[in-house]
Amino acid sequence: MSSSQHLISRVIIVSILLGVDGFNGYYRFGLARCRYSSWDLSDMEFILSIIFNKVEFARFNSTVGKYVGYTEYGVHNAEIWNKDPAIMAKWRAEMDRYCKPSAQNEINYILTKKVEPEVRLSLGKASTGGHPALLVCSAYNFYPKMIRVTWHKDGQEVTGDVVSSEELADGDWYYQTHSHLEFTPKAGEKISCVVEHESLRDPVEITWDPSMPEPERNRIAIGAAALVLGLIVTAAGFIYYKTKSRGRILVPSS
Repeated sequence: MSSSQHLISRVIIVSILLGVDGFNGYYRFGLARCRYSSWDLSDMEFILSIIFNKVEFARFNSTVGKYVGYTEYGVHNAEIWNKDPAIMAKWRAEMDRYCKPSAQNEINYILTKKVEPEVRLSLGKASTGGHPALLVCSAYNFYPKMIRVTWHKDGQEVTGDVVSSEELADGDWYYQTHSHLEFTPKAGEKISCVVEHESLRDPVEITWDPSMPEPERNRIAIGAAALVLGLIVTAAGFIYYKTKSRGRILVPSS
């Protein structure tokens, strides 16, 4: 996974308070955006939206190089602002003064950083389905967001009985994700969780160790025994029913 895959579109936003209408209490403010999607910032553009009472009535775009009005009031003001050399010089220079340095800092200190995931494999509580055991593979504190978690049994990837969460944001630039595998323990079977991430040179593979602590081993054994017992009881009931059905004599009703 290349780092360029993660830079789709970035926007740096800063609000600028332009003034207050003293009669109605409505705010007139500017919303400045630095938008780019390339690592070399060749497509960078600066956009300043002028908003009053939640309506954008005029906008300056560095690609256009001037103000454009969207309402009658906006068109009138855009014509005035476009004729003012000081206003034009200020906003035309804003992309080089603010946008490009800010975006470069974001790229240098955030977007190109990679943090390896902390991978843990643990036993969970199985559902009431057909499998008595559940393994949970968790990846914590990784960046960037994209990650791949897969399960393997004896070297073959498993797709059934697998439920995975999305990448969950921790709120501090890091992410976590969890994948669950329901299974029935078999002697000699090798089950492993494989994690692939941009920060890793090679995938991380953790194999489930059946020599787990006694309480967890007992829990799985009890679950497996309960499953087998349930199947035996069901089969016995079915055989009893069939036996009674064959010995029953149907008498026609008068």
